[in-house]
Amino acid sequence: MARIIAIDYGEKRTGIAVTDPLCIIANGLTTVETKDLLNFLEQYFTNEKVDKLIIGYPKTLQNKPAAIIDKIDKFTNVISQRYPNIEIIRHDERFTSKIAFQTMIDSGIGKKARQNKALIDQISATIILRDYLESTQYEKR
Repeated sequence: MARIIAIDYGEKRTGIAVTDPLCIIANGLTTVETKDLLNFLEQYFTNEKVDKLIIGYPKTLQNKPAAIIDKIDKFTNVISQRYPNIEIIRHDERFTSKIAFQTMIDSGIGKKARQNKALIDQISATIILRDYLESTQYEKR
């Protein structure tokens, strides 16, 4: 089976998470510099079959698109043109960074490690993917 990838797109860094081949479990994969994201995905798509790309879509508390949406939309357009067979799904990512930080605290990760923004981005992508997987479980019932 093909995997599902989730992306927590940022101006500097992008967190990436991936499912297992059965698309049951969300796992953090890595964090890459956003400028290197397309190259990373091209390499990953060469080695792994991917059906879906879940992109975190940030909104404000007023349910309006966040400032970075234009950059996310441009990235999404490039991906959809290069890889037309990969379904792109935008998924609400509100509060994922805060949830990721709290997850680090709850997991006993030390204060110094919690300052690692790349780790927060990776955990945020994992949360986006987990939320997506959970939402599709209800659709399958």
